[in-house]
Amino acid sequence: MASTKQAHAAGSVVTPGNHDGVHLGHRALVQAARRLADRHTPPLEVVALTFDPHPLHVMAPERAPPLLTSSERRAELLRGAGADRVVVRPFDAAFAALTPQQFVDQVLRSDLGARAVVVGNDFRFGAQRAGDVAQLRELMSETHGEIVTVPAVTLDGEVVSSSHVRAALARGDVERAARMLTRVHDVTRTVIHGAQRGRTIGFPTANLELSGLMTPADGVYAVIVRVLEQPRSLIWGVANLGVRPTVSAGRSLEVHLLDFAGDLYGKSLRVGFVARLRAEQKFESLEALRAQIARDVEAGRAALAQCDQSLWAWV
Repeated sequence: MASTKQAHAAGSVVTPGNHDGVHLGHRALVQAARRLADRHTPPLEVVALTFDPHPLHVMAPERAPPLLTSSERRAELLRGAGADRVVVRPFDAAFAALTPQQFVDQVLRSDLGARAVVVGNDFRFGAQRAGDVAQLRELMSETHGEIVTVPAVTLDGEVVSSSHVRAALARGDVERAARMLTRVHDVTRTVIHGAQRGRTIGFPTANLELSGLMTPADGVYAVIVRVLEQPRSLIWGVANLGVRPTVSAGRSLEVHLLDFAGDLYGKSLRVGFVARLRAEQKFESLEALRAQIARDVEAGRAALAQCDQSLWAWV
């Protein structure tokens, strides 16, 4: 986790926000910050400020959304979008109580050395979200700080937002989510021991533990997989996400890797959801399930062959 105490003499351009998913809108903020920073000689540092946990997990847990990215993954993606440094600020009751003035003085100026701040038009900050862009501009002007606002990014007439990415994933529309994210949505999980039923029907699977991050709607998906312990690996696969009704085995994420042989127990797999092939369903027998999986594998190969592979760049 990056420290909030590392100020730079030359100063920085800060873009604060949850940045969950690092979608098109977040990338627009970082890119605007990059352009602004590069206008200075020497260039200012671009700092993406984000929070962990999500503020709603502290302020209104009953309304807190499932996250699209862990703080570590978010930092990786923000750096890839152009941030020089990512600061993950712990969000707790004390931080939530900061007034707008304290947020500007203590966090933006003192901790991050902000000479400029880049935000969306609807940015709110401080206790009870009392501060808005107009107040931010007023407070930063006390030290001649610059405020740049970036309009919302739209896709097919819809504003790109983390909530809209979640909505697309919730209905299984991973292709739509990928267009908003500029990458396929992925989750990283550790391979655990399962019942090894897949081996008995000719389709061995890697069984992955589930956690609290957002996954798509239950179903069968064409996926692209990277073994994080083998950075150069990029493997095609077909995944079943759901309750496995044919064998009543409980909810899981199981991935059959195409044209792969090897021991993956204990390894970390990053699974990117490329296309939804079908809903999960119950079959009358294991033989019927085996026949459907064979069809899923062929459908998965076709979907992966047709996909824009640039969407895999961040898997």
